[in-house]
Amino acid sequence: MNKKQLLKWNTIIHRDFGYFLSGLIIMYSISGIALNHIDDWNPDFIITKEKIELKRSYTKSEITEDLVKAFSQMVNEDEYKIYDFPTEDQLKIYYNKSTLHLNLNEATGLYEKLSRRHVFYETNLLHRNSIKGWKWASDVLGAMLIIICLTGLFILQGSRGLSGRGKWLLLAGFLPPLIAFAVHYAS
Repeated sequence: MNKKQLLKWNTIIHRDFGYFLSGLIIMYSISGIALNHIDDWNPDFIITKEKIELKRSYTKSEITEDLVKAFSQMVNEDEYKIYDFPTEDQLKIYYNKSTLHLNLNEATGLYEKLSRRHVFYETNLLHRNSIKGWKWASDVLGAMLIIICLTGLFILQGSRGLSGRGKWLLLAGFLPPLIAFAVHYAS
């Protein structure tokens, strides 16, 4: 195979792998940005909180199953899983994806409901390899990304290619992680 044919096949592989991987790259990028800011927000779930006011205060001995059901109806929950008493003056009721935490003395409570943050939840599952067997698909993705990078180095020729300004841009691409490592190990 001559140089012209090699360059043609290089471009075809680069283009086709690039098209194929575009959706995955976008999903991984969105997920990566979301997971980078995990201390600022929950990228998987939305937690809604609602303060509850009871009509009066209660004691632990007054709490019955019927009363737990009545408290549940206040927050539009039909069925609870279990309830317990974290302290003598607190009642916590657990539902499928929510909880109601009541302060019996103060006649107040906090209802917290958990719901999935769609798109982010699913992409984060992939990013963290939480789906059985996805590790291997992720490895293939990584190998294909390496191929895209390597084939991309040889698409352009001359002063705009690897032998020209490309080599400087390639080297510059190693600087951000090297600087991050230097800062990390210096501190």
